[in-house]
Amino acid sequence: MTQGAGRRGGRDEQAVLLVAGVADLAVSTLGSALTTVRGLLRRSDAVELASAAEQDLVARGRLALDRYATVPPAHLEILARHARVRRGADGG
Repeated sequence: MTQGAGRRGGRDEQAVLLVAGVADLAVSTLGSALTTVRGLLRRSDAVELASAAEQDLVARGRLALDRYATVPPAHLEILARHARVRRGADGG
């Protein structure tokens, strides 16, 4: 096997191993999530737990929208407002 062919085979092999690792992680995470969901469904306070989870998600959504949707006022606009207030207070 030549040096170039070895490198290419190595990259292909590395890509396959990477995809296999991601797939294994996804399967184990899904299995863990299903076990958690089964445990939650067996709880006697499942309705209250679901309500609390819904409220938490709504609060998180509100915070995310506030963080990314609102645009803060321009810095120079804030400075102009302060200057206008100072001028008004000085009687000028």
